Amino acid sequence: MTYDFTTIMDRRGKDALAVDAIGANVDWAKAPTAPKNGLSAIPMWVADMNFATVPTIPEEIIKRASHPAYGYYIPPDAYYDSIIRWHERRNGVTGLMAEEIGYENGVLGCVSSAIQAFTAPGEMILLHSPTYIGFTHVLEDIGRCAALSPLVRDENGIWRMDYADMDRRIKEHHIHLAIFCSPHNPCGRVWEREEIEKAMAVFRENACVVISDEIWSDILLNGHRHIPTQSVNEDARERTIAVYAPSKTFNLAGLIGSYHIIWNRYLRDRLRRQEAMTHYNDMNVLSMHALIGAYRPEGYRWVDELCEVLSKNVNDVYDHITHDVKGIEASRPEGTYMLFLHCEEYCREHGLSIDELIQKGWDAGVAWQQGAPFHDPWGIRINVALPHSLVTEAVERLKKYVWE
Repeated sequence: MTYDFTTIMDRRGKDALAVDAIGANVDWAKAPTAPKNGLSAIPMWVADMNFATVPTIPEEIIKRASHPAYGYYIPPDAYYDSIIRWHERRNGVTGLMAEEIGYENGVLGCVSSAIQAFTAPGEMILLHSPTYIGFTHVLEDIGRCAALSPLVRDENGIWRMDYADMDRRIKEHHIHLAIFCSPHNPCGRVWEREEIEKAMAVFRENACVVISDEIWSDILLNGHRHIPTQSVNEDARERTIAVYAPSKTFNLAGLIGSYHIIWNRYLRDRLRRQEAMTHYNDMNVLSMHALIGAYRPEGYRWVDELCEVLSKNVNDVYDHITHDVKGIEASRPEGTYMLFLHCEEYCREHGLSIDELIQKGWDAGVAWQQGAPFHDPWGIRINVALPHSLVTEAVERLKKYVWE
């Protein structure tokens, strides 16, 4: 490989929530407790990566930061051109223009603004469950309610949407806005074109605006391909607010910098008016240059190599869970670097509560994450975006200290 995905970075004291919050009090999240018996902590909870990013990103940041003026500025054509080229080469999107791209202070900032632009307080919003915890927090913060349509596993253990249930809940609650997560967090599904078409048909029939969170669209495992929601047909293109970011792909969450793609001018105008009212949704000059650095040719190769590494990590942990541990339900993720485990049968068979099982992992230094905030009271979410040696170490500790 061209890039280094094997070195174990020391992130201690570098402002890393995933590392420095272990064993500490975090006011907004249940952080893992410190491990016992002198074991080190393996960070597998927060959804960021323990890999150094592609070198072209710090190169661009340092080059810009070396000029000692950081005043008001305008985004250069290179910012928009980088995004247009990325989506054409990675996702087959053609005809995208700069006016259809808009900066966002994070995907959740866009989700919040879009919900406020198109719904009133107290309205119900359709989501699938398990549900990304960030969506839940946004809805609570702005006084909206979640109508959860459960994803179901088929006979092969693959998560599927229940279109009849989606339609029923939308009609029952008079819903006109839905949040669609593609690829899905935390389940790891990379939706197929036919699945997206069926979901969008439900939304079309019920006149729903769709927010499509596609922040994970570059993290694709074992040869899976991302289908942009807006690309499945003309109606989907016109009713969807799609949100992207280089943050998950290149480990840039701390820099803040996402963007939307909106083809429909009405949706675009309403969203941007709502965002302008905050006087906050303004681009940071260094995050702008970070995106330009990420979307350089080196970034394309870096992402391809990253997905190879993550595929092996995911496969190893999934194979361990399904072959060596009875009573835990898991699906092999097709995208993202998260595995989501349903542990109800295992806990009942071994006389454990889910909290006791989670604590056993934390005591062993496997700093995985509670699944309850994702609307699965028996769930555990595991981040495997680490050097393979640490993933192997985590599996060995699970065998030695956790599974009975």
